[in-house]
Amino acid sequence: MTDVHESSEAAAAASACTPEFRTNPHPVYAQLREDTPVCPLLPPHGVETYLITRYDDARAALADPRFSKDMYGAMDAYQRIFGDSSVALDDNMLFSDPPKHTRLRRVVNGALTPRRVEALRPRVQEIADGLLDRCSTTEPVDLLPSFAFPLPLNVICELLGVPEHEREQAHTWSVTVAKTGFGPEAKKALEEAEGNLRNYLVELIARKRRDPGEDLLSALITAQDQDGALTDSELVSTAWVLLFAGHKTTAYLIGNSVYHLLNQQDQLRMMKQDPSLFPQAIEELLRYEGSVENSTFRYATEDVKMRNVLIPKGALVQIAISSANRDPEAFAEPDRLDLMREGVQSTHIAFGHGPHYCVGAPLARLEMQIALTTLFRRYPDISLAVPPGDVQWLTVPFPAFRGLVELPVSLEPGRTR
Repeated sequence: MTDVHESSEAAAAASACTPEFRTNPHPVYAQLREDTPVCPLLPPHGVETYLITRYDDARAALADPRFSKDMYGAMDAYQRIFGDSSVALDDNMLFSDPPKHTRLRRVVNGALTPRRVEALRPRVQEIADGLLDRCSTTEPVDLLPSFAFPLPLNVICELLGVPEHEREQAHTWSVTVAKTGFGPEAKKALEEAEGNLRNYLVELIARKRRDPGEDLLSALITAQDQDGALTDSELVSTAWVLLFAGHKTTAYLIGNSVYHLLNQQDQLRMMKQDPSLFPQAIEELLRYEGSVENSTFRYATEDVKMRNVLIPKGALVQIAISSANRDPEAFAEPDRLDLMREGVQSTHIAFGHGPHYCVGAPLARLEMQIALTTLFRRYPDISLAVPPGDVQWLTVPFPAFRGLVELPVSLEPGRTR
């Protein structure tokens, strides 16, 4: 039995290191759900990690207090993976447990209210139209750098109060941080980018404290100054996580969704014919190919037994969000994109589950709705400019993000030279 288990584990790890896995990881996840639903792996960062792949287990793990998000409790493993610099930027709600997490999340919720998000709708629409105005209609356009990334980046920067002329540099540093690499050179680049981001945010916060505005960062500073709700470290780190998570995940989600809709014209036609389907369609697109493939790290604070597998105290744990959202025990015909699928909003875990459910989910949904409706309304004949198989996905086995490297499209194919 041990030989079978070790063989299955080794096969899964080997499969996850292939280019084919990055192009389409879902067959590998399906095999893991069947053979080794709680799978011990040794990823490139060299720290043993348990990957949870089934839907029921994923929901349970995301809400299980025995799987801690406070990586200070697993500092040795954390520093082996990311180095020393990341610690300074991870003093936020994403990497904390109650009661600290509850306190930090309450502050952000108080500043990122539904009314503040909805008030952004006209500006998000304006940004979307402006970006598409600048796109060529006579030659192929890479939709990621021209539309999918700058849309949520500009929105979150405006929300935080980042001046327009400083956004591109902040984005460049964020891109470096997002690249998953575990060698000495990658860690050095990561530390440099994170150091630059931290220094920038410290300086921006000092400016906002001298001259506050109506933005989210000024609101967080007010909460710190009036209520002592945030320490200096927490304020910088919270600004960082909102900036980073507030655009990267949505950008990849827009790209993934456009790619699959262009490849499944029957679904796209149905959505264009009935605009009332857009909210429901977005939930199915989140389930089908969300941008968060695997959760951020957790670690076991005690021995935890799951499906007869002992996850030892101190071990790292990741939840395979993409796998759970394709589990046939939770979704009928899970590998089929079905924009008419009912009940998916309350079922999928693309935004997580439990205490760490994504605080920015309403903003992401708003941006997705405006991005897709605007794109397909303005360019109803948009098409891929390359064969679907030539489009490349992000590399590295078991990454946090699921997204495209590029998305070449022809906005008006009849006008393409």
